Amino acid sequence: MGLTGGIGSGKSEVARLLASRGAIVVDADVLAREAVRPGTEGLARVVAEFGEGVLAADGTLDRPALGRVVFADPQRLAALNAIVHPYVARRRAELTAEAPDDAVVVDDVPLLVENHLESGYDLVVVVDAPAAVQLERLTGLRGMTEEDARSRMAAQASREERRAVADVVLDNDGDLAALETAVSALWERLTRRG
Repeated sequence: MGLTGGIGSGKSEVARLLASRGAIVVDADVLAREAVRPGTEGLARVVAEFGEGVLAADGTLDRPALGRVVFADPQRLAALNAIVHPYVARRRAELTAEAPDDAVVVDDVPLLVENHLESGYDLVVVVDAPAAVQLERLTGLRGMTEEDARSRMAAQASREERRAVADVVLDNDGDLAALETAVSALWERLTRRG
């Protein structure tokens, strides 16, 4: 299944809850970080494209600095995606191929809708929260400035676009107990599908 949701929607929490129930979660964000580890071709290409200013003092990628560049400019974001996405797709395919035949494999893909990947899944699950809730989570829990949070939200598909491709929508504007109940019902559906 493909799992997606806007930044601050709670998608990562849903992935964690599914993993705790036995799902194999392939996290595109983790794979994207692998793609730009120090010493990789990916990091060298990012530095060549965006300059030394996206490197931290220790030689790792300064993700907030890069984020300020790419989330404010769709063309720069596309350039970054052209570097990172091919690696993510290769690793995702490898990890999925290694999973047991009876496994529930969950692809945690923040940009599933933006990259038109929905047709590649048996089931698309969208974690959804109102923009005000997302903004509150990003500024309160993650410590982003309101400007950075709004910029990142604007760089993603709209709620309507995500909901339009969803087979299942998990509304996450409540508390963790409500989300856990929704994930339990989803898990039951997934394991029944066999």
